[in-house]
Amino acid sequence: MSDTRKNEGLQALGKESKYSDNYTPEVLETFENKHQDNDYWVQFNCPEFTTLCPITGQPDFAEIVIKYIPDVRMVESKSLKLYLFSFRNHGDFHEDCVNTIMKDLIRLMDPKYIEVTGLFTPRGGISIHPYANYGRPGTRYEQLAQKRFENH
Repeated sequence: MSDTRKNEGLQALGKESKYSDNYTPEVLETFENKHQDNDYWVQFNCPEFTTLCPITGQPDFAEIVIKYIPDVRMVESKSLKLYLFSFRNHGDFHEDCVNTIMKDLIRLMDPKYIEVTGLFTPRGGISIHPYANYGRPGTRYEQLAQKRFENH
């Protein structure tokens, strides 16, 4: 790990992965955005997301797509992987998972803009693709969120 990253205080990066059996938002870590002077998109495609149906206990599978425009802090990808894995034994509906992930990431890094989509595989012949987004209130990113939501 580079000295710069060591100074960020990251705990997961460069160490053996320890997977939690329960929903664990506290594993999420951030580092400083070195390009705060310009806007840019960061996208994570997480094709191996699993959670449990809170009614049947059956596993649900999805690709989670996270897109955001960072401000000062950015989410560290290994901690994000560990966080998403912590949903494995967590029982929640598809829509709840997507909104929980988005809200946890907003609390963590206070991005200018973020959107989270869950592309859940079919169950009983129906697939569900919940979408949630957020733009910082009172800024052009709030307007971006409204526009993207209306055009989703």
